[in-house]
Amino acid sequence: MSLERAVRAKLAGKRDPEQEKQAQEWMETILGEKFPKGVAYEDHIRDGQVLCRLMNKISPGSVAKINSSGGQFKMMENINLFQQALKAYGVADVDVFQTVDLWEKKDIAQVTTTLFSLGRQTYKHPEWPGPYLGPKPSDECKREFTEEQMRAGETIIGLQAGQNKGATQAGQNLGAGRKILLGK
Repeated sequence: MSLERAVRAKLAGKRDPEQEKQAQEWMETILGEKFPKGVAYEDHIRDGQVLCRLMNKISPGSVAKINSSGGQFKMMENINLFQQALKAYGVADVDVFQTVDLWEKKDIAQVTTTLFSLGRQTYKHPEWPGPYLGPKPSDECKREFTEEQMRAGETIIGLQAGQNKGATQAGQNLGAGRKILLGK
């Protein structure tokens, strides 16, 4: 098996059909249109037009111009515009797929992960009425301690420290003992 085929097989193994279905249904609900029957999920979103329209529904005006013609360079530009809008919306750089992941179908699982990151980010925008994708992120639980409470914690020995009553290294011998051979 060639290296390229091995890499494709590994990436295909990372794909989760259930997650892709959830992401597709979420996009269909927001856009108010079904994906065409018989067209693969990644093929329908490949040119970036659907993604740009999705972003404009979630955050109106975030993608100013969506290219509908002009060859592969213009379609890849749509993907880049979508990625810029994602980052502006608050999706972390590490969660955003590379353009080739979608355009060349190198890592569709990463594209789906990015859509889930966008879905989680919508929870943080009160102006977004829903629907949401993925679990709601937890809120920070900030705690404040007084100086007295902080000092009280210094005197306690945690259970991780254990105990060392009567502990010695007697009887410990790991592996073979050291042999010194003289005269050989």
